[in-house]
Amino acid sequence: MIDLTSEMAALWSALGPAPARGGRMVLIVSALSGEGASTVSREYARLAAVRARRPVWLIDADLDQPGQQEAVAAAPDRFGTLSRPAFASPDGSCFFDVHPPAKSRDGRIVPPARLLTARSCLGGRLWVSRFAAEAIRVGQRVEASPDPAYWNALRPHAEIVVVDCPAAERSDTALVLAPLADAVVLVVAAESTGADEASALRQEIEAVGGRIAGVVLNRTAWKPPGFLSRLTG
Repeated sequence: MIDLTSEMAALWSALGPAPARGGRMVLIVSALSGEGASTVSREYARLAAVRARRPVWLIDADLDQPGQQEAVAAAPDRFGTLSRPAFASPDGSCFFDVHPPAKSRDGRIVPPARLLTARSCLGGRLWVSRFAAEAIRVGQRVEASPDPAYWNALRPHAEIVVVDCPAAERSDTALVLAPLADAVVLVVAAESTGADEASALRQEIEAVGGRIAGVVLNRTAWKPPGFLSRLTG
């Protein structure tokens, strides 16, 4: 396993303290699949949970391939034991829509929020969400919603809400949620991703009103000349 503790500590310092009231929402995304955005999200959430005064939430926004709860459960030495599932919405709102709506066996419409659960670890300091992708049937689609209601409801219960978004190449979730976040962090595997791809994602996020707050170079110590300046300049 790659230890990202020092990188996450630097990111924690760069983002600064959370606001006194309401939690900060930090969205983490990469341009391409396999760059390690989920690992960075998970490790940052873990470090934040250890340092924060209030609980930290890790929202798995990959609605097609959720996997954060499984990854946390596979590392009990780092995260401890997961609690029993609980509903992940404080007020019944949700950050995604299901079309057509999901239905129960008796034909009743299932509110989207009922498909989102969370389990705690690290003594209740970290909550990790999971979308029930297995409940979606052929012909249904799930899409992130631009409605801020869910995030507004969750913020008072967290110091930091870390949102793990699927790669931009296969989903527009990051572009939908970026305007709602306080900060967006790009994850780049510099040995396999060109600066043009990452720069294009930055421009797309900024075009919709997102604020790029940092870049994490994952799985490499090599920094090509001019690479970081093209991303952060």
